[in-house]
Amino acid sequence: MSETPALQLKDVARTYPQGAGTLEVFRGISLSLMPGELVALVGPSGSGKSSLLHMAGLLEAPTSGEVFIEGVAASGLPDLERTRIRRDTIGFVYQAHHLLPEFSALENVVMPQRIAGKPRLAAERDAAHILKHLGLGERLSHRPSQLSGGEQQRVAIARALANRPRILLADEPTGNLDGRTASGVFDSLIDLVRSEGLAALVATHNLELAARMDRSLMLHEGMLIDSGRPALGQPA
Repeated sequence: MSETPALQLKDVARTYPQGAGTLEVFRGISLSLMPGELVALVGPSGSGKSSLLHMAGLLEAPTSGEVFIEGVAASGLPDLERTRIRRDTIGFVYQAHHLLPEFSALENVVMPQRIAGKPRLAAERDAAHILKHLGLGERLSHRPSQLSGGEQQRVAIARALANRPRILLADEPTGNLDGRTASGVFDSLIDLVRSEGLAALVATHNLELAARMDRSLMLHEGMLIDSGRPALGQPA
């Protein structure tokens, strides 16, 4: 396993203007994710989990500190270079699937590959492969409205992994699903993270899912606490 973290945050802080002053979301946050590591990010609503994921994914710049992607200081890079890193290195999964309704499951997973320059036939082959791996082999031609909530989220996971990223950032990826469906979708997510050797940071309120990850980071009052493996019943 590589000694270089896939994702590293060093002394990251984020503030926003608020009236005559500023709102401090978090301060002095540092974390490292190694390839193959699956880490839960927990914390109460409004604690800044989404903002932290956005900075880790180079969608927002930290007020201070630095974000390293595979050892490269990335938060201050030009827009085009940060876009390239997001496209080639980072996969995103959100609570809402954000699938394009007019396209089939296969076409939704083909699209990011085509944007990255992959030929259509190769993109379709790879999209079909990952969707079949996620149990959607019979649903390739179905549009999102013809899929269940769990199936829609599996397509979203397939789309996030279509360009074979090394980092996966997921923001409440099962938050809109019932418990049984959430567990099944998370099984698929774990399987792909492990098989591809990804570094994954997953924000979740589901303590049962958090307990299945390698360790848990708690965001509390602007600080990040490595709480190891969370115990069920611990407030998140």
